[in-house]
Amino acid sequence: MPTSVESKQGDDPGTVRFTNVQDLLNVINCTARASLTVTGVSLDRFTEIELTREEQGRKFRFRDYDSKSQILIITIPTGLHEQLQNSLYHQLNWQVHRRSWMHMGSTTHSVQVHSGLSRKEGDSTGGPKPERAAKGAWPTLVIEAGVSQTWGQLRICMRRWFSLSNHEVKIVILTKFDGNKILLEKWEEEMPVRPGATTTRRSQHQEPVLRQSITITQNATTNPISYNVTRGALVLSFRLLFLRDPGPGEGDLVFSVQELEGYAEDVWAQV
Repeated sequence: MPTSVESKQGDDPGTVRFTNVQDLLNVINCTARASLTVTGVSLDRFTEIELTREEQGRKFRFRDYDSKSQILIITIPTGLHEQLQNSLYHQLNWQVHRRSWMHMGSTTHSVQVHSGLSRKEGDSTGGPKPERAAKGAWPTLVIEAGVSQTWGQLRICMRRWFSLSNHEVKIVILTKFDGNKILLEKWEEEMPVRPGATTTRRSQHQEPVLRQSITITQNATTNPISYNVTRGALVLSFRLLFLRDPGPGEGDLVFSVQELEGYAEDVWAQV
């Protein structure tokens, strides 16, 4: 008997068509992928999936849901996926532990848009207290990890964090394990200048801008194994994270090359 959740012919094997919650759970149980794209998910069906997840205590996350397109992207935590984002966020958490910082984890964020309902659950998120401590507040920082997702899919997810939050999200970090390397991208937003306009006449719409791109590779020929970081340290703006100017003894958060090497070692341990 055919399953109610079927791979779409000719599409990415991580894309399935939904008609039944139990069959979707079976696919999640059996897949080796860290994410699935599920099509044909109406708002009623999404609610059914969400209730089942809560009742059964399932750990998969709703990375993105849009009721207009009826597309649901599910994150299925694996050791590699979790290490990609957890190890990076823990280093940040260590740097901000004495400051007023709110760890938001994979908190669900919902927004009503003209096209319907959209939902977001990040891998790791956080923001300053008290500014972002209220229920439903958006984080200033989002970290999204990718293993089986493409860069195109991750960047769509990044753009939706900025737009759905009405630009309350200030920094999105994408981290992806891609074969034999880790790729990190840091995205922020800026007001672009329209072609032919002066610097004082800017578009009203902010656009995501890639501020940093870092590649980390493993060198297995050395003893012990070593890691090579290109393009230097990862730097996060204090003003964007905390929504204020830094005070005495405060400044941008810096993940040094040595810290990124340690991060890479943690990630490769899960490969």
